[in-house]
Amino acid sequence: MISRSVCVFCGSRPGNDPAYGAEAEAVGRMLAENGWRLVYGAGDVGLMGTVARAAQAAGGETFGVIPTHLMKAEVGKTDLSTFVVTENMHERKKVMFMNSDAIVVLPGGAGSLDEFFEVLTWRQLHLHQKPIFLLNTAGFWNPLLALVDHVVDQGFADASLRELIRPKDTTAELNAALSTALS
Repeated sequence: MISRSVCVFCGSRPGNDPAYGAEAEAVGRMLAENGWRLVYGAGDVGLMGTVARAAQAAGGETFGVIPTHLMKAEVGKTDLSTFVVTENMHERKKVMFMNSDAIVVLPGGAGSLDEFFEVLTWRQLHLHQKPIFLLNTAGFWNPLLALVDHVVDQGFADASLRELIRPKDTTAELNAALSTALS
């Protein structure tokens, strides 16, 4: 029985820094070692595939959600513990969110940013209380954090917005934070 589930939003590409893949692999292992189910975008490419393969190799449960139109492009990973196909991207995000207890965002592109900002907005609007973590591998998210600070500084959001985002520099720091948040 899975006690908790962690939604991981991340890139469908590996990125240019090998550290991104190394941390994605460490996250997959860490989730499995804690008995936490990985909930993710069901792709077998980029950081998505890295996280899932690492979780599987460590004996973890995997719950993947992919929209029909991305089955080919993201190489839908059908050997997961649970594999869900949705009609569209919005439904994908909703299913992933609803089946998780915490959110972790690894490096990624526009899709990862969309996913992050949607769950952050929902949290800001008090629609959920799930913790939102950014794995800030090699400082990847520093520009995003600076942008959020700028939004606050310019009066477009309350300072509490920044407090909803929990950046962690390493998988070890993320593990400790998730252990506390999910206990």
